[in-house]
Amino acid sequence: MNPILRNILAIIVGFVIGSAVNMFFISISASVIPVPEGVDNTTTEGLKAGLHLFQPKHFLFPFLAHGLGTLVGAFFAALIAASRKLLFAMVIGFLFFLGGLVTILMLPSPIWFTIVDLLFAYFPMAWIGYLLSQKKNQKVINKF
Repeated sequence: MNPILRNILAIIVGFVIGSAVNMFFISISASVIPVPEGVDNTTTEGLKAGLHLFQPKHFLFPFLAHGLGTLVGAFFAALIAASRKLLFAMVIGFLFFLGGLVTILMLPSPIWFTIVDLLFAYFPMAWIGYLLSQKKNQKVINKF
């Protein structure tokens, strides 16, 4: 496959799979850790109105969604990319970081969560995804 097309495919696949992982964790979060009584988590306005009732435990799944979505997306981007695999993993980290930033601007969260989320859920997870992809590539190479 043409390296340019393969690198474009790496970004698309990484973003789509990472987004699916993110949405999976967001979709199950309320069933694992129920939202406080009276909070409507189906709309942004409902979440804004009830955010003051959230405890630290309610931020676990959003962090997992952001971090694991980025990690998995970066892993696949680095695995698929024809060259400069770390760059493509970091592009996924940047795209998810932008998404996290937009979310924080639309849905203000406690400052501690904003700091933890922006510092640890995106670029470090993209780097770990890259590292894991290299271990996976090494195992595949060693089999031959």
